[in-house]
Amino acid sequence: QVMLADSGGGSVQAGGSLRLTCAASGYTYDGYCVGWFRQAPGKEREGVAFVYTADTTTYYADSVKGRFTVSRDAYKNINYLQMNSLKPEDTAMYYCAATTRMVCWLTPETYNYWGQGTQVTVSS
Repeated sequence: QVMLADSGGGSVQAGGSLRLTCAASGYTYDGYCVGWFRQAPGKEREGVAFVYTADTTTYYADSVKGRFTVSRDAYKNINYLQMNSLKPEDTAMYYCAATTRMVCWLTPETYNYWGQGTQVTVSS
């Protein structure tokens, strides 16, 4: 079973950067999806990005393209979300998630395992 621990959130000014970390453990099969999601108060959980571990295929939501980057340390099984040029609208609780599906989607319902979340706050 995949276990996830996400961390690295904090408070920054608009235009600043943060790097979130998601450490994965447990049996992962040959390939799985690692997704990043966020949820602001009063809003639905939305997809941010994902990476498919077998071939490193990545996908980004339009709202973060060009600003956020997902990466992995495959040997340590650690996933990263580098967030640059942060905007106040990026403020949310951020979660990493994983699924053993072989096809990745940026929808929360398709993910089986979740980290506890880490808060990102961007001030103007």
